[in-house]
Amino acid sequence: MTEKLEAIKERYLYLEEQLADPAVLADTDRYRKLSKDYKKLKPVVDAFEEWQHTTSAEAATRAMLRDEDPDIRAMAQEELAELAQKRLVLEERLRVLLIPKDPNDDKDVLFEIRAGTGGDEAALFAGDLYRMYQRYFDAQGWKVEVLDVNEGTVGGYDRLILEVSGDEVYGKLKFESGTHRVQRVPKTESQGRIHTSAATVAVMPKLEMEDVNIQKSDLKVDTFRASGAGGQHVNKTESGVRFTHLPTGIVTESTEARSQHQNREIALQRLYQKLQEMEQEKVQSAMASQRKSIVGSGDRSEKIRTYNFPQNRLTDHRINLTLYNLDIILDGKLDEVIEALQMADNTERLKAEEVS
Repeated sequence: MTEKLEAIKERYLYLEEQLADPAVLADTDRYRKLSKDYKKLKPVVDAFEEWQHTTSAEAATRAMLRDEDPDIRAMAQEELAELAQKRLVLEERLRVLLIPKDPNDDKDVLFEIRAGTGGDEAALFAGDLYRMYQRYFDAQGWKVEVLDVNEGTVGGYDRLILEVSGDEVYGKLKFESGTHRVQRVPKTESQGRIHTSAATVAVMPKLEMEDVNIQKSDLKVDTFRASGAGGQHVNKTESGVRFTHLPTGIVTESTEARSQHQNREIALQRLYQKLQEMEQEKVQSAMASQRKSIVGSGDRSEKIRTYNFPQNRLTDHRINLTLYNLDIILDGKLDEVIEALQMADNTERLKAEEVS
């Protein structure tokens, strides 16, 4: 592990030099890329340097055990125990930091919220989820663009599609995909009975063509007039976009957004996602018999979380996490939940690394 950390530190110092080079500063794209790599390595290097300082302090303190003064030896013994504990904590942190990251963690996302079973109450709950996530996005300093909105008949939303961009957006939001269930007494319920309804969340990393290794010549693009409800707009303009990936026959389309440009972006991201999932399934099928990820597959049919209003309780079923501060979480304070899911995922990744 030490050799690997030394190599990372060497790369970090090289990037530091490059970022101070006037030629790099003048090249915006290169500077941005190097800055991102530098930022990724910084937590590892900081922890490694702290570990090096701690091991040096341990060696110096161990030498004090040979001192003739019994008080100094006793003090050294006590300090040595503290340093050993600190070193073990740092070594565990470094093991986690060295776990290979999901290459999509740094990507921006398309974020969808849709009302599920439960009629009007499901749409209202989708609105609650949107407000919760919006506050979390704001706290993270992320940029949010609303691509499509379909409001519910009594409030809330039947469907929302957002584009969220910033630092490590997918890495923090990827575990939100799935079915979110709510248990509460609807405002329209006269007898005070608790109803259960649901909304689905889908988080798709914004992928580029090079991420999924496809060629422009492999794509067929069609535009068409969107059908169904939507007023005069969808009947008069060819805003719908359909992509066909010729080698696989996979077809994706979008008619949700009003502009053809936005529909093209949504349909293209759906195609990238399907192609990437197809490639991942080939790899994961071989590993499926060994273990299943603790955070689930993210499939929309999978119930991942319950929001129980009468008990002020949130339960994430994938990691058996139960919190009794639902009101605070709905205010956008999602850090405790997201960090628990990330920690569970890291634990599974660490086990996989040890087995391999």
